[in-house]
Amino acid sequence: MRRGRTLRNLLGLEDISADDIRRLLLSAAGFKEILSRPVRKVPTLRGRAMVTLFYEASTRTRTSFEMAAKILSAEAINVAVAQSSVTKGESLQDTVRTLQALQMDCLVIRHHCSGAAEYAAKKLDVPVINAGDGRHEHPTQGLLDLFSVCDHFDRLDTFDLRGLTLAIIGDIAHSRVARSDAWGFSKLGAKVQFAGPKTLMPGDCRSLPVTVCDDLKSGLEGAEVINVLRLQTERQERGLLPSLREYSRLWGVSGHSLQWAKPGALVMHPGPMNRGVEISADVADGCHSIIFDQVTHGVAVRMAVLYQLMGVEKE
Repeated sequence: MRRGRTLRNLLGLEDISADDIRRLLLSAAGFKEILSRPVRKVPTLRGRAMVTLFYEASTRTRTSFEMAAKILSAEAINVAVAQSSVTKGESLQDTVRTLQALQMDCLVIRHHCSGAAEYAAKKLDVPVINAGDGRHEHPTQGLLDLFSVCDHFDRLDTFDLRGLTLAIIGDIAHSRVARSDAWGFSKLGAKVQFAGPKTLMPGDCRSLPVTVCDDLKSGLEGAEVINVLRLQTERQERGLLPSLREYSRLWGVSGHSLQWAKPGALVMHPGPMNRGVEISADVADGCHSIIFDQVTHGVAVRMAVLYQLMGVEKE
């Protein structure tokens, strides 16, 4: 694998190459070993400062970024938007430029508007990591999903997913994870299938590197990996679904519906889960679920991203 250029920012998986993705995953494989040590601390990014700026709620992403930074010995500073000058009407531009003036070395941003991370990157001279922007992308979630699958199928040596089918099920229209997974998995050679209600399918999904299926059975057929998406009611307009009960009946991934996928198919979920709606408890906690492995791998992946953007480039 060629070394290639060093990443300046991580705004999405659509705009980076397969080699960029493999390089990040290879770095994450090395950092995963650190997580199993009795003392999880290395001096790699000592003296650097990462700032997280989240305009939306988060448990897994923000916490794992903070853990990743601290394991690498960087300072991790969380800006609580609800207690910041944003509540006084400060613009995104002024907020991020203020943070840069405070001498941060990297900004991790989550925002409800698609394109916010790219906008911030154009205003700053430090690396920007997109932790989720509107309905656009969530690249580190895509990377940790890739890493989790490669780890399970013993492909951490090649990161080659040719011959594998990923089924992404549920609320595609409002999911930034679906887009990052579609780009990331397809670039490593996997086939990606979308399946969900027509009212929850994005209008531009035909332009993505995916096959669109009209029902749950066809969406699951042939899949070795299933990524179940949360029903994002907070982003939806009224009238998109008749009821949660009906959605669960037609699109919920359960022990019964898993029979349509390949035997032993892996089950993933980006979290948080709505148990009994998009996924049944027996599937979420079943032997083929790697949902909590994803969370662990998220720390290693975000360590790799921070190292690439704050470590390699600045050396």
